[in-house]
Amino acid sequence: MPKRGYHHGNLKAALVDAALQLIEQKGPTGFTLSEAAKQAGVTPAAVYRHFEGREDLIAEAARQGYEVFADLMEYAYQSGQPSALAAFEATGRAYLAFARKYPGHYIAMFESGISVNRTPELANVAARANEVLEKAATDLSEHIPEEKRPPATMFSAHIWAMSHGVVELFARNSPGRASPFPPDDLLETGIGIYLRGLGLVPPDK
Repeated sequence: MPKRGYHHGNLKAALVDAALQLIEQKGPTGFTLSEAAKQAGVTPAAVYRHFEGREDLIAEAARQGYEVFADLMEYAYQSGQPSALAAFEATGRAYLAFARKYPGHYIAMFESGISVNRTPELANVAARANEVLEKAATDLSEHIPEEKRPPATMFSAHIWAMSHGVVELFARNSPGRASPFPPDDLLETGIGIYLRGLGLVPPDK
């Protein structure tokens, strides 16, 4: 029997957990707030104490996802120190690892249509995640002659786009689409080709 909302220990967290499960099962637009309430074991009216609508609930799931994502990216960056190359490559691998381990958060963040500027809190944590990749790109691009050096923001955007593309096309079980290569290998070789083009790794790496 569902619990009444005001008896529920941590209603907001329970609703986000319910939303994440439903997002994985049905997609970000495939469930209602009433379904999230039922999944969390509370009355539908209880949901509105914390969220005005489904998009607010998904935005909170995205915000929490970006917190985990930013921490994971920072950990990956630090794990590669003091090598700028190792740190940069680790952030690319961390992107793929996050998408696999936190699919509900990933969908809320990147596939729900929720803008990162929906709330200041969401915008801030999304920026923190992006700053880690830009920091890694800045460290690595210092090894490129200034006249051949792309802006770090462009550098990091290229790798983010490559990582995102590998996840979306080959690591999220897109119907009818398969690759003869594991997603990890696709990303690693793609980053390798990109870095060789910038003269950052030797031709045989």
